[in-house]
Amino acid sequence: MLPGYWQSTFPLGPDPDGEGELEATLVRRGEPDPSARRAVLMVHGFTDYFFNTEFADHLAARGFAFYALDLHKCGRSHRGGQTPHFTTNLARYDVELERSLDAIAAESPARILVCGHSAGGLVVSLWLDRLRRRGATARKHVSGLMLNSPWLDLQGHPILRTPPTSAALLALGRLRKRTVIRRPAEGGYGTTLHRDYYGEFDYDLTWKPIGGFPVTFGWIHAIRRGQARLHRGLDVGVPNLILRSDRSVREVVDPDQIQRGDAVLDVSQIARWAGCIGNRTTIVPIADAKHDVFLSVRESREQAYAELDRWLDWYLDIDNPPAPTQSDRSDGHG
Repeated sequence: MLPGYWQSTFPLGPDPDGEGELEATLVRRGEPDPSARRAVLMVHGFTDYFFNTEFADHLAARGFAFYALDLHKCGRSHRGGQTPHFTTNLARYDVELERSLDAIAAESPARILVCGHSAGGLVVSLWLDRLRRRGATARKHVSGLMLNSPWLDLQGHPILRTPPTSAALLALGRLRKRTVIRRPAEGGYGTTLHRDYYGEFDYDLTWKPIGGFPVTFGWIHAIRRGQARLHRGLDVGVPNLILRSDRSVREVVDPDQIQRGDAVLDVSQIARWAGCIGNRTTIVPIADAKHDVFLSVRESREQAYAELDRWLDWYLDIDNPPAPTQSDRSDGHG
């Protein structure tokens, strides 16, 4: 466990995809603060888990109680015999996401800023749209959303996004859901992040391997279904900030060629589909940022934090609830 952090595990029951019992892990920075008025819930992407304490420290300095969720089969929540990150339905994450909101509400009446990176950005956007349609956004204390390079469309050759390809993915996602369509590669984006290679950050290479985890038909079909739903238009119900790189670069083995730019996603697709998130959206490209803008080279990372702070100044001004009373603290949190 990270020094100064605590974690709790949510049992989720048997996996509908047949890989044993599922659990999710909520990580908290520091001791619980019953007087906290604002909190962050961070959700990672594919081949990822929470480890960026610099990001957590920055938000804590802005007055947020910080929480991060390792989704089932990911990071701290992965169990023996499970395919890392594998799911055939992104909506299955709703249960652990809402249990995280309830766990935060049990510790304070804080209003919650949800943050999502890459595939996690897609997951939380779809979830918040469903939460709004249930009329539960305010009841669950969600008041904002920050997306860090959200995965809004499938990158690569245009043929990958055609109806025949989508139909083929549908069939293969059902019949051969665990068949691998992309295997881990040597080098690439991961080498620009970890301090043992050419990056600045330390993390568990078992939970976030340099070459990534294998991609399966079942998982990519779940992603494509989620992206298709997003393309029809969502309404996450809260103001949102989208940070992305100002350019994409082709992922190659040489780390010097991919230290500046997004080597994972096509940033033009993020720009194209960002309007489908709904509500009031602010989109900011960060010069030379990597796929995870908060793991970029220092000058780009500093710009990302500056843009986040600029948006937070506005967000905190409009989202400024009165101090909670004793009766507020004793109310149920739904």
